Amino acid sequence: MNQVKWPLLIYAILAAVCIMGIGVAIAEKSLIGVFISIVAGIIVIGLGFKTKKRMRKEGKL
Repeated sequence: MNQVKWPLLIYAILAAVCIMGIGVAIAEKSLIGVFISIVAGIIVIGLGFKTKKRMRKEGKL
């Protein structure tokens, strides 16, 4: 039976929120909001890949 990998799920949800934030910022015509959402998205996705690599190395995946 598959177990939920909670850290990866949280990173995926945060990445989706960042992508939604880009859309909201565009709708609000906020250039700063778009920039912040893009930077946050890059950071969250990067941390997610880093965590996945570490979990794979430790044999948790």
